[in-house]
Amino acid sequence: MKFIFSPPSFDDLIRLLKAWRYWSLGALLGGLIGAAIFHSVPPPYRAHVVVLVDFNLEQAWPAETDREQFYYLERETRKLEEIAFSDAVMEFVAEMNENTTITELRSGILSLSQPADGGWNFYVDDKDPQRAATLATLWTQAFVGEVNLQKATADGPNVFISATVTQMAQTPAGRSVSLSTYLFVGAISFLAFGSIVVLFVSKPK
Repeated sequence: MKFIFSPPSFDDLIRLLKAWRYWSLGALLGGLIGAAIFHSVPPPYRAHVVVLVDFNLEQAWPAETDREQFYYLERETRKLEEIAFSDAVMEFVAEMNENTTITELRSGILSLSQPADGGWNFYVDDKDPQRAATLATLWTQAFVGEVNLQKATADGPNVFISATVTQMAQTPAGRSVSLSTYLFVGAISFLAFGSIVVLFVSKPK
């Protein structure tokens, strides 16, 4: 146990450097295995749409403190996130796209990142690239429409908030994880495995 957690010696580093052929073969083998996994069990396609959300702080809080603006941003951001996954938005997407159910939409194929004052990234993962792009477009259209609709209600977003689609989904959508990522992870994994073999399994007595 002490040997495992002890720092590597100079001889250990020399043995690692001498095993460069083994490392090269391991990296090549790992990359090939990563490519095989990518093609045999490919990741889903991912469509990406950007919606610019402007909270218009100058108009909403023209003479308030930074702390009050912070709570304003937090509250309004939470409202917008709830709208993005609301029943009204999900129902619109399901109705506008055949063979799509609300249950499927809530199963994890939709994701939202960087919700703040600025660009909101809407992602849709699906095995069909065209369907992923279509769902992403419908989702953002429904979101923008519902934001504008609920601004007229008492519990809706602040009237100064605006939401505009600034980047449409590319058609067809690309893979959610690229082939190069699989190659890199496979190569690094086998390099790590190879270093363990060199340091511990093949350590000279």
